[in-house]
Amino acid sequence: MTMEFADRVERVEPSATLAISNLASDLEAEGVDVVDLSVGEPDFPTPENVVEAGKRAMDEGHTGYTPSNGIPRLKTAIAEKLAADGLEYTTDEIIVTPGAKQALYETFQALVQEGDEVVLLDPAWVSYEAMAKLAGADVSRLDLSPHDFQLAGAVDELGELVSDDTDLLVVNSPSNPSGAVFEDAALAGVRDLAVDHDVTVVSDEIYDAITYGVEQTSLGSLDGMGDRTVTINGFSKAYSMTGWRLGYLAAPEQLVDQAGKLHSHSVSCAANFVQHAGVAALEGTNGAVAEMRDAFRDRRDMLVDRFAEYGVDVPVPDGAFYMMLPVAGDDQEWCEGALEEAHVATVPGSAFGTPGYARLSYAASEERLEEGVERLADAGYL
Repeated sequence: MTMEFADRVERVEPSATLAISNLASDLEAEGVDVVDLSVGEPDFPTPENVVEAGKRAMDEGHTGYTPSNGIPRLKTAIAEKLAADGLEYTTDEIIVTPGAKQALYETFQALVQEGDEVVLLDPAWVSYEAMAKLAGADVSRLDLSPHDFQLAGAVDELGELVSDDTDLLVVNSPSNPSGAVFEDAALAGVRDLAVDHDVTVVSDEIYDAITYGVEQTSLGSLDGMGDRTVTINGFSKAYSMTGWRLGYLAAPEQLVDQAGKLHSHSVSCAANFVQHAGVAALEGTNGAVAEMRDAFRDRRDMLVDRFAEYGVDVPVPDGAFYMMLPVAGDDQEWCEGALEEAHVATVPGSAFGTPGYARLSYAASEERLEEGVERLADAGYL
């Protein structure tokens, strides 16, 4: 039997980050010691109070279905967190999802139709384009690499790209993969374009708690953006809860009503006891988050210094835990060679729309990061 597959699935490629990680896993299964800098997963344990809250919730019997959009206590805690960021959302404007990726997927499916234009800022997280194409969109992209990955120097270029025909603009600050935190003036430029052209904006803020010496501004807090912004966030990065799969979207109630249909017919709800753990994360982990953030900053600084010793100038990220390393030649070949010869796993920048770079994650121990740099240098990749 020959199966015929839907066009929407054949429009997209598998995740490049997971593909590299899978190759690294294959080498490790053969007994090779791989320094895996390809996946954005904090190497810290989930904070103990969160783990205990999850265990307690299971012991108390919170293992059944919840209201589809989330338990009231968690939605209240999320609304309070958003209010502290200058965002005014009621609990009726929030959907709790199994991971922020699900929140993004539901948003794209609810808002994008066949032939709509979605604008991405490159380098852009690999799944944005896939989600846009799965929804039938045409994707337009703006390259920020000539501006050290900042939007501030490219607002005029964005103005040439965004038009009345643009349906959705995706902004990710702090950024994966560049670690850039967009300045307020640049976000104000986004606001002006969105208002002028009546464009809905997705603001992916999954790394908002991980910044170094700068403050991240929530796009939806700007005048005129409250009713045209979908704020996406989650628990994986700030609280080291990747495997717990917990995220959320906050948006005008009319969008929540539509996205809620997708949510109820696909995942039903986020896991009950995980939602209770999410409450604990929002209410009692400031110290653990600060400790992780300080460690990431130290690792970033070490990498910048170590690459400089080899004459490699890297754009210094202000947030998240990624770095874009300039590489010579074809970045896909560079990453494959670095994995095969130096046994260091990174992700080609072309996967994010920005060839000529390799993205590495410094969500690994300082010792492993040092080892990775040494291996790359010894193998001639620096």
